[in-house]
Amino acid sequence: MKYIIRKTASMAVTVLIVSFLVFLAFSVIPGDPAVAKLGTSATPEKLVKLREELGLNRPLPVRYFEWIKSFLFGDMGTSYSYGVSVRSMLAGKLPITFCLTGMSFVLIIVISIPLGISAAKYEDTLFSKITDVLNQAVMAVPAFFTGILITYAAGLVLHLFTPGGYVSYRESMGGFLYYMLFPALAIALPKTAMNVRLLKSSVLKEAKLDYVRTAYSRGNSTNDVLYKHVLKNALIPVITFLGMTLSDIVAGSLIIEQVFSIPGIGRMLITSIGNRDYPVVGAIITIVAFIVIFINYIVDILYQVIDPRTRRQG
Repeated sequence: MKYIIRKTASMAVTVLIVSFLVFLAFSVIPGDPAVAKLGTSATPEKLVKLREELGLNRPLPVRYFEWIKSFLFGDMGTSYSYGVSVRSMLAGKLPITFCLTGMSFVLIIVISIPLGISAAKYEDTLFSKITDVLNQAVMAVPAFFTGILITYAAGLVLHLFTPGGYVSYRESMGGFLYYMLFPALAIALPKTAMNVRLLKSSVLKEAKLDYVRTAYSRGNSTNDVLYKHVLKNALIPVITFLGMTLSDIVAGSLIIEQVFSIPGIGRMLITSIGNRDYPVVGAIITIVAFIVIFINYIVDILYQVIDPRTRRQG
């Protein structure tokens, strides 16, 4: 319980620090939201008036504490560019990005775990060697470039989908999920290759330990030893990696959205940065940071549950 309380407090402090650094960064970098909204031809009087309306003339600590207090109660502020609440702007975008993240994560698990187990089980066979070569090749290609290749091969050559032809989940859930499958695959492939390699090495390492020889001496079959004894220990580092992977693909999905013309928070973030729309940018980055930190928090708790050695150390 002490460990959970300590990790929870650490998570809260980290989120606050990240949110403050984001707020500070957009206060010191060049650019003026008032100029971005009114244009360079605006008179000084109009710029001063707009800065007062937006609260930009107040001290930074005052603006931050007012913003974070409102944020914690669900009020993310008002967009400088559009004059509407940031919460309403994100309401239709977050489900898209979360869906892309979730589909990518499911693909990673569904593909990598069976492949990793099979590659370890059939070590020194042609299948394992081909898997190793493919893993090296896929890991070397960034996700955004994989997205471009998938767009060209699956979209322009095989005509499996229409590049840029995003289908809203409000129009057709089936069409939405089918279109999202391709960007999800682009995100998942590099991480899948990494997880296959990690799981294979972890299984092979566990297979050399004494308890495995003991299990064989008791008459257990290879499958029994693998699935009942080796796998549960071999999965411990994999779970940690999957937690870090989920954190990574939350951020990575923002880039892939641009490749596949998906109207998620990634496109909104880039547009808002260009418009100096700080309330929108701050809300998006704080939400993404909270998700990443919360995922790592859950992984740490799961690690404590799965591996008793860490509980004893704690």
